[in-house]
Amino acid sequence: MKLIKFIPVLALLCIPFVAHSQTPEQQLERLGVALPEVGVPIANYVKWRQVGNLLYLSGTGPKIFGKVGEDLTEEEGYQAARETGIEIIAILKAATGDLSKIKQFVKVLGMVNSGPDFTKQPAVINGFSDLIVEVFGDKGKHARSAVGVAALPNNMAVEIEVIVELIE
Repeated sequence: MKLIKFIPVLALLCIPFVAHSQTPEQQLERLGVALPEVGVPIANYVKWRQVGNLLYLSGTGPKIFGKVGEDLTEEEGYQAARETGIEIIAILKAATGDLSKIKQFVKVLGMVNSGPDFTKQPAVINGFSDLIVEVFGDKGKHARSAVGVAALPNNMAVEIEVIVELIE
């Protein structure tokens, strides 16, 4: 009889495991996120470079422009970082062919085009980090820097660089 009382508890413990057993592509579908086509670089560089089992992505930004704290609110900056995350996932898919080949996110550098008095760059870059953890689960947790800069190319709101480790 005591065993029956434990079954519901065990069933509840299994729910997070089932949710994280989905592939990143299935998670994107569940979230209603469609990946865009990967564009060409705006200058003389490549979108990614693989060295061993590490994949380095060039800085990427959204189609949202302006300075956070002046032209854009913190919430609009968060959305810009989330949009950048979708673009980065598209680049990762193009680079790997299968997002399940990503072992883990290692390091993220988030740059926020921000006014001189704006100091909430980490909250803005959370737009990226929150999406990545939603899609990749624990594999998406990463070391990160979030800094404010005076300007970004074409006045992008944010620019984000990523290093991921691939499954060998």
